[in-house]
Amino acid sequence: MILGLPASVVLAVFGNLWPAVGGEAKNEGTVVVYSSLDREFSDPVLKDLAKGVGITLRPKYDVESTKTVGLVNTIIAESVRPRCDLFWNNEILNTIRLKRKGLLQPFHPSHADAAPATFKDPDGMWYGFAGRARILIVNTKLVPASDRPKGIADLADPRWKGKIGIAKPLFGTTATHAACLFAAWGDDKAKAYYQSLKANGVQVLSGNKQVATAVSSGQLAFGLTDTDDAMGELDAGAPVAIVYPDREPGQLGTLFIPNTLVMLKGAPHPEAAKLLADAILSPAVEDRLADGPSAQIPLLKGARKPARVETPATVHAMPADFQAAADAWDRTAAFLAREFAD
Repeated sequence: MILGLPASVVLAVFGNLWPAVGGEAKNEGTVVVYSSLDREFSDPVLKDLAKGVGITLRPKYDVESTKTVGLVNTIIAESVRPRCDLFWNNEILNTIRLKRKGLLQPFHPSHADAAPATFKDPDGMWYGFAGRARILIVNTKLVPASDRPKGIADLADPRWKGKIGIAKPLFGTTATHAACLFAAWGDDKAKAYYQSLKANGVQVLSGNKQVATAVSSGQLAFGLTDTDDAMGELDAGAPVAIVYPDREPGQLGTLFIPNTLVMLKGAPHPEAAKLLADAILSPAVEDRLADGPSAQIPLLKGARKPARVETPATVHAMPADFQAAADAWDRTAAFLAREFAD
C-alpha cells in the first residue's frame, strides 16, 4: 500500500506521466534521475554532468511539500516496471528503507572508497556525500544574542510560544531527524518532546525552506531547518543567525545528514547510469556544492573546497544510528501523523 492506495493503482496514475519504457532500454545514452535535493541546487549540477559524460538526462524532482517521500512512493509503485536509474536523495532514512524493500542494486563508483564508512552501505547499495546540518535559524531582530536558543529543547520554551516553527515532520530531513530522536531517546521521551512542541504552539510549515523564510520575515522568532536553507537567507542579507544546537561535548549533538545516491534494481539504463553515478559521487561535485548557494559539507576524501558552514570537525555531532532510525520509522511516523495531522 502506498499513500493508502494499492501499488498497482498508484503505478497506473504515475504511469500516465511518463512515456513507456519498453523499447527505450536499449538507448544507453539516456539516464533517468530522480532527485529530492532542491531543484535549484541539483538541476544545474546534473545537467552539466550529463553533458560532460555525453548522456541524455531525464530528471524528475520532488516538491517541497512531500520532500523525498513523493519520489520514494513513486519508486515503490514503479518497482514492477522500473523507470528510474539513479535516485539522488537529500537524506538517508528513505534510502535505507528502499534497500530493505529490495529495490536497490549494488554499484561501485570510482570514488566509493572516498566515502566515510559511516556514510556508505557495506553492501554497496548506497553512498553518502555532501552533508547538511540540522540547525536553528534565529531572527536577530526578535531574539537578542543573550536569549538565543542553544538546543532543540528551546523550541518548547514558553517564552517563544507560537513563535517557533518546524517543517512537517513526515517528510525529508525533518522526518529523518524525528526518527533519529526516537532511536536515540526512546519512544517515550521523543513523544513527550514533540508533544511539548505542539503545546508550545509550534507552527508546522510545508518545508525547511518555508521555516527559514518565515524566520527571515519575522513571522517566527526561530525554527528548525537545514544549513542550506538557512544559508540562503544569510546570503540574501536577512537578519538571521545560525545556531548549531546541543553542540557541546556531553550534549545531544548537532545532527548531520548526508545526501545519498542509489541505483535502482532493474534500472533501464544501467551502463549509462554508472557513468553518471561516477560523475555525481565525486570530490568535484562536492566542491561545487560546498562553494555554491546550498553550502553543502564535503564528506569525500579529496574534496578541496572548505565548507562554508560548521562541520563535525568544529561542532559535536549527534552520534546518529541511521539503521536504528529506519527501524523506528514506522512507529515514529504513525505517532507524528496523529499529532500533526493538520
